[in-house]
Amino acid sequence: MKTTGNTILITGGSAGIGFEIAKIFSEKGNNVIITGRNEARLNSAVAKLKNTTAIVSNVADKQDVDKLVTTLKSDFPDLNIVINNAGTASYYLLNNVDNAYERAEEEILTNYLSIIGINQKLSPLLITQAESAIVNVSSIAAFVPNHVIPTYAASKAALHSYTQSLRLTLAKTTSTKVFELMPPLVNTDFSTEIGGENGIAPREVAEALVHAFETDTYEIRVGRTAELFGLFLQSPEQALLAMNPGSAA
Repeated sequence: MKTTGNTILITGGSAGIGFEIAKIFSEKGNNVIITGRNEARLNSAVAKLKNTTAIVSNVADKQDVDKLVTTLKSDFPDLNIVINNAGTASYYLLNNVDNAYERAEEEILTNYLSIIGINQKLSPLLITQAESAIVNVSSIAAFVPNHVIPTYAASKAALHSYTQSLRLTLAKTTSTKVFELMPPLVNTDFSTEIGGENGIAPREVAEALVHAFETDTYEIRVGRTAELFGLFLQSPEQALLAMNPGSAA
């Protein structure tokens, strides 16, 4: 997959991993579009980036997504890469709250269902391009959950399964490539509640994505994710304990 000369949509692009992905691709001369819910944060991000347009849009709002798709088709008809990065997480224990359903509902809508919707609406445009790609950002928790983010992990597990099916399906009839980016703990505001200051830099995740494009590596296990996945293949029980130290499997 080429890393220059693309038109790239990045949801959740105003901060953290999304911002660093936007930065690294804009530095390479790509045309970048970032979205997010907070207009002030988007404007602040765009001021620091080259070749970048900001569009206020909430991936969990169907009307917002429809407006976004209409704008992209009209103003960016050469869009050829969609990076589904926007996400939300709720940190809690399943036996310690009375609103697990509501928390899960929000996470599954944002982290999973909205991505299916965006991909469905933009795939007809992507497949018309000479080269195109979809990147779904999941997590180290996609295959080994952490019990303090239980329904977030479940939403990412669903996204992982969907991404594999989407890759196989599109490969049969189109040239659209489907990547899955699986970061470990990353030092962002998003992960503050679970010790994000101990995580890797978001730039490292962005660089891993660029390398994956260059090598057509479709499942991108960044940093500790690769180590934990290796352990998971050997012993799912040991991987679960490693992800949840101090807990019994």
